[in-house]
Amino acid sequence: MTATNFLTKQKHIAPLVVLRIAFGAVLFISTVRFIAKGWIHDFFIVPKFHFPFYGFEWIHPMGAAGMYSLYVVMAIAALFITIGLFYRIAAITFFLCFCYAELIDKTYYLNHYYLVSVFTFLLIWVPAHRYFSIDVLRKPSLKVTTVPAWTITIFKLQLGITYFFAGLSKLTYDWLINAMPLRIWLPAKADLPVIGPLLSHEWVAYLFSWAGALFDLSIVFLLSNKKTRRIGYVFVIVFHLLTVCLFQIGMFPYIMLSATLIFFSESFHKTVIQKIRSLFTKKSVDNKIPLSLYIPDFRRKIIYTLLAVYFVLQLLLPARFLLYPGKLLWTEEGYRFSWRVMLMEKGGTTFFYIKNPATGRKFEVNNAQFLTPYQERMMETQPDMILQYAHILSSEYKKQGIEKPEVTVACYVTLNGTGSQLYIDSTVNLANEKETLFGHNKWILPFNKN
Repeated sequence: MTATNFLTKQKHIAPLVVLRIAFGAVLFISTVRFIAKGWIHDFFIVPKFHFPFYGFEWIHPMGAAGMYSLYVVMAIAALFITIGLFYRIAAITFFLCFCYAELIDKTYYLNHYYLVSVFTFLLIWVPAHRYFSIDVLRKPSLKVTTVPAWTITIFKLQLGITYFFAGLSKLTYDWLINAMPLRIWLPAKADLPVIGPLLSHEWVAYLFSWAGALFDLSIVFLLSNKKTRRIGYVFVIVFHLLTVCLFQIGMFPYIMLSATLIFFSESFHKTVIQKIRSLFTKKSVDNKIPLSLYIPDFRRKIIYTLLAVYFVLQLLLPARFLLYPGKLLWTEEGYRFSWRVMLMEKGGTTFFYIKNPATGRKFEVNNAQFLTPYQERMMETQPDMILQYAHILSSEYKKQGIEKPEVTVACYVTLNGTGSQLYIDSTVNLANEKETLFGHNKWILPFNKN
């Protein structure tokens, strides 16, 4: 089979439809949950300052009314994705709104937020609404039963990249030989019923570390093989529900449980759709003659080009840490957007100082005057956020009459059970340092194993 045939071969649309319903439902529930937990207020309204991503400093929250409205729109868009109503508009709307919210402040970056962004981006390009949807009820001419294989394959490929790099990142001395950070985290859960007493044993941390790496590296192969698919999905259920019990990682396990359904056969997805349909009607509305989705050549070439660029970026982003010297978990240069999940226990303490060069007066900053407790905790271990905060302080104290305030920091960090050590060169005036996209920050002190 040629590469072209592999991409264009007609497949039943059912896997796309089930993905739309399952993933859309998780998006809807997670968005409503975000609103209900008061996180809009805590993340976007309470903070005086934010830590935008590089190149997106122009993005700011819209205020209370605007942010609440944004999340209501997102919830509606997620619901519309689920039921297939104005699907394309809903997918684009959710993607843009979600990315806007996430780019406001890197304090709240999570891998599964990134996964939501890329999955909703991919949903924009596929016709997941052209079967078993409200759009088809509104306009029957939209209905198709088969679609080009690439519309399904791209989601499998994205999940493959996600799991592969998650597994690859675990092939380290810390994870496999030291069983870190699980040797720190698991004993703290020893009060859990049934499994709690086991978690205090060191060998359990090693078992979980090796099993986690093996799971990430093998699960896509298990799901892709018809003979091992069911046992593979059992592993998916056990693995992700276990993480729900042991760790507070939000909706990530449910996102993966819904997304990995894409690996199941057409017959499985047809059965799922038929069962959902039976809840509303006993009549079958399938056409006897399958209808195929036709995409004009020029449009198909544009889509192929965009997706090719997209997947090349997906492969390059996790590898960009190779451009930087030093220990990745220490410097965190090239850490985000690389599917490195739960690899470190990192804590820090920072003391920022402002010096007025005109008078020589130097004093310590009260971080609570500028940051929320969560922002401060996250900033203390992430160099780019430390630099951004230094610039915030420089700007604020300029407003208070200090012409060229010097900003220095005494920052102490511990990583995966190592002793606390000086993290940032305390002699460097961070107000004069600039954030770069690929440059190494020389004011980050090297990691000392001892």
